[in-house]
Amino acid sequence: MTLIETINNAHARLAAVSIPDARRDAELLLCHSLGRNRAWLITHFQVALDEGIRRIFEGAVQRRSEREPLQYIIGRQEFWGLDFTVTPEVLIPRPETELIIESALRIGGGKDASLTIADLCTGSGCLAISLAKEREQAQLFATDISATALVVAMENARNHEVSARIRFLEGDLFEPLGELDLRGRIDIIVSNPPYIPSGDLGALQPEVRDYEPGMALIAGPDGTEIQKRIINEAPEFMKKNGALILEMGLGQAAALAAFFKENGKYRAPEILNDLAGIERVIVARKA
Repeated sequence: MTLIETINNAHARLAAVSIPDARRDAELLLCHSLGRNRAWLITHFQVALDEGIRRIFEGAVQRRSEREPLQYIIGRQEFWGLDFTVTPEVLIPRPETELIIESALRIGGGKDASLTIADLCTGSGCLAISLAKEREQAQLFATDISATALVVAMENARNHEVSARIRFLEGDLFEPLGELDLRGRIDIIVSNPPYIPSGDLGALQPEVRDYEPGMALIAGPDGTEIQKRIINEAPEFMKKNGALILEMGLGQAAALAAFFKENGKYRAPEILNDLAGIERVIVARKA
């Protein structure tokens, strides 16, 4: 069987179980199985598929047909133009989260700015690592409650050669930063925390609901519980005029803006929409 016939068969199989972008997924799974890129694949469609590779590919297609995320099968995801290792221990980085990077770069000055940045709920480390690549003089601290997630983040930092400037810390939100006496020393705090209400879990796509780590998704009954903890605790660690940048879910902007105001330690927050027009990121500076 040729590569193009293999792709067509896998496409039909994935489409039959309503996999979004089934053709793309079939091609990427075959590229992964072959250890080749899509450019090579397109120019070699008529090549016969090796039997050993075919078995590997069939196993990958079966996993995808059971709605396992493509990123976990191939073990990678692009974010901010960088390639990140992802495993079921970490949330899969998403394009809308790049708004956090854009906001931090806009706030943080030029490329040589000497900044102290904290990334809470770091997961794969995509935020901390992307900011370290963009701000070569910055010192970063990245915390996560999951030790296994931090293993993935540290691997990604090594792969992108920024390990020397990011300190990865296991613990709940600001707890490890307090132990390092970072109070009043941080310029920018970023976070993509859990923000899905527990009652919404069943309505999520199977790829998310059944495979991504629940502790990185679910915040509690309201969905804003962890964001509010961060808002309350952040001023203690921020410099004057420091910035807090948080990702949020659909419909949470008004409640979080009101909570910032109620806290009394911030200027009026700025709300940013993602490419789908959803209010996705909220930015506030310490008063």
